[in-house]
Amino acid sequence: MNAEGLLRGVRAELDEGGLVGSILVRDLRTGAEIGLEPDLEFPIASLVKIPLAAATLDRVRRGELDGATPVEVPPGRATTPGPTGLSRFRHPARVAVDDLLYLSMSISDSVAADVLFGLTPPAEVTRRMREWGLHGIAVRHGLRELGETPAERFESDQVHLAHSLAIAAGTAGRGHPVPQLDVTRGNSGSARAFVDLLQALWTPSRIDGGVAARVRELMGLNLLRQRLAPDFSSDASTWSSKTGTLLNLRHEAGVVEHADGRAYAVAVLTESRVPAVSQPEAESLMAGAARALRDHLRRS
Repeated sequence: MNAEGLLRGVRAELDEGGLVGSILVRDLRTGAEIGLEPDLEFPIASLVKIPLAAATLDRVRRGELDGATPVEVPPGRATTPGPTGLSRFRHPARVAVDDLLYLSMSISDSVAADVLFGLTPPAEVTRRMREWGLHGIAVRHGLRELGETPAERFESDQVHLAHSLAIAAGTAGRGHPVPQLDVTRGNSGSARAFVDLLQALWTPSRIDGGVAARVRELMGLNLLRQRLAPDFSSDASTWSSKTGTLLNLRHEAGVVEHADGRAYAVAVLTESRVPAVSQPEAESLMAGAARALRDHLRRS
């Protein structure tokens, strides 16, 4: 099947499953790529933790921060709500900067990420990205704001109502009355912007090699593997990634490295029209679409 026919089929499958997506797959050796709406902007949820990690590690490299320095972290619910890590702690903790990076990336601990944002603010993360020649990702706020959406105003058995509001209230220009879902006010980016960042991390020239290597290592330690990992992990390949989830948004960006030496950067950003919290079918559709595009490049 040619690329045009493949993309028509992928778009139709996503639409049938209630998804709108921005997808890009790039061969990191040749630069060949194939994508579906790769420049469409989305709120990026926890994908912001990738540039945050890179910027923080660059500050450690320059001696502006010490990775071994312990930071006082109050009980999680007093700062940034979330389902994992420090957000579930009931007592104050002291955690080193290096370990906060691990928690932020491996289990998407948003309390850890917000402590890091306290050291390297959003504007500084964006500045470092521009310094590296990377554009298209805007970092405007920390993770606490992601816990201040309509979902937190409903009981657990009514959260689907918050998803209905998120779905119905968006504008054609990607604006939204919920600030975190508005690409002009929240953290935002596109599949192309994240693939560019992944390429800079896997084939570093502008980003320091040691910084890039540590970010790659942290992405390889990601424990949230229910989304794209089933289609990209095998005995003959490794999958290193970061997920992002917020209301009706489901994202993942990562790199699959094959035993034959070929490597592909993959970014899938989606929003769902289905008002449900748990949507394993959507995650399966995301993975299938990304794999179909990767397979097309491998055959090319």
